Amino acid sequence: MPRLDSETKERIKKLDYQVLQEIVLKLVSKEKSVYDFILVNYLDKELAERELFEETKADLEVIFRKRYKGFSEQLQMANMLGACIKRINAFTRISKNRVYEADLLLYILEIPFSESADKFGTCFTQFDSKVALIVKRLVNVVTKKLHEDYKIEYEEAINEYLKILHHTSRHIDTVHNLPKAI
Repeated sequence: MPRLDSETKERIKKLDYQVLQEIVLKLVSKEKSVYDFILVNYLDKELAERELFEETKADLEVIFRKRYKGFSEQLQMANMLGACIKRINAFTRISKNRVYEADLLLYILEIPFSESADKFGTCFTQFDSKVALIVKRLVNVVTKKLHEDYKIEYEEAINEYLKILHHTSRHIDTVHNLPKAI
C-alpha cells in the first residue's frame, strides 16, 4: 500500500465533495474489502460486523475442505492453516473487533487439536511451528488486547493447547518460548 505524502493528502482534502462521492462509489463497486470497510465502520457497525464475522467463518469452512499440497498430512494442514490466517488477517484489516478475532483463531485451532496428538512432534516441524504461532497470536490477543474479563472465557482452551504443545513439541523454539499457561 502506498504511503501518502503531505502534498497528496492536501490535494485530496481540496477535492470537491461530489468528486469524493464518485471516488468512494467507484471503489466500493470494484473492491469488496472497501465495501466491507465502509459498511462495518460507517454505515451499519453492529450488524455488518457480525455478518462479516459469519462470512469469514463460512470462508474458513471452505478453506478447511480444500486439498493442499504437501508430502504429509502435517504439511498439508500447515498450508491449510496458512490460508486460514490470510483470511483472518483480511477480516482484521476491516474489523478491529478483537473478540471476533480471538473467536476465529480458536475456530481454526480446533482443527489441529481435534486430531490425535501424534501429529505434533514429528519431523514435519512446519506444522508445529504454524500451530504455535497461531496459539501465540491468540495468547497475545486475549492477554494484551482484550479486557481482563475475556481471559476467563478463553483461558481453559488456551491452557490446554499450550499443555499439548509443550508436551509434544518442546524442541521447537517457537513452542519453547510460549508460556506454560496464561
